[in-house]
Amino acid sequence: MLSSEMMVRRLTAEDAAIYREVRRAALHSDPDAFITTAAEFEARTLESIATQLAPRPAFVTFGAFVGSEFVGSELVGLLSLGREERPRLKHRANIFGVSVSPQARGQGCADALMRAGLAHARAWDGVTSVHLSVTERQTAARRLYERHGFWVWGTQPDAVQDDGGRALIEHHLSLLLGGAIA
Repeated sequence: MLSSEMMVRRLTAEDAAIYREVRRAALHSDPDAFITTAAEFEARTLESIATQLAPRPAFVTFGAFVGSEFVGSELVGLLSLGREERPRLKHRANIFGVSVSPQARGQGCADALMRAGLAHARAWDGVTSVHLSVTERQTAARRLYERHGFWVWGTQPDAVQDDGGRALIEHHLSLLLGGAIA
């Protein structure tokens, strides 16, 4: 059983091995929630994952840890945030790769990850909106995003196909960060 003590922090290249295990488990347990397949991810080297997690000005991955400083803590949740870098899109950031291990759900990990990601997006000078997508079957994830102020602006049929060719509907959501739309 997991402790109720939780911490969210930025992941770094040194977290590559534990990130790899948590991400792999998420892709296997909930494949409809992600564009990346487990097979695609498993083909990546540990070095490429470390490079992804290394500090960059326009990209960050947060991890939620539960446990105790005396017993050790376990990485149970992930959220990645990337800022668009092209001049006409720099006002936008995107959240993706959100997951919480099944045994850690209901402990506030996803809410804490969202708070960390949104605080980071607000700290980027000039970012006025955050965007994400969620497949129709991910109702708990959609409720999480809506609790944090996101709203559905569009629905795309046949957005993603699973390995069996089954089409998944994807909802696109946005959150305006306090600025008016011109």
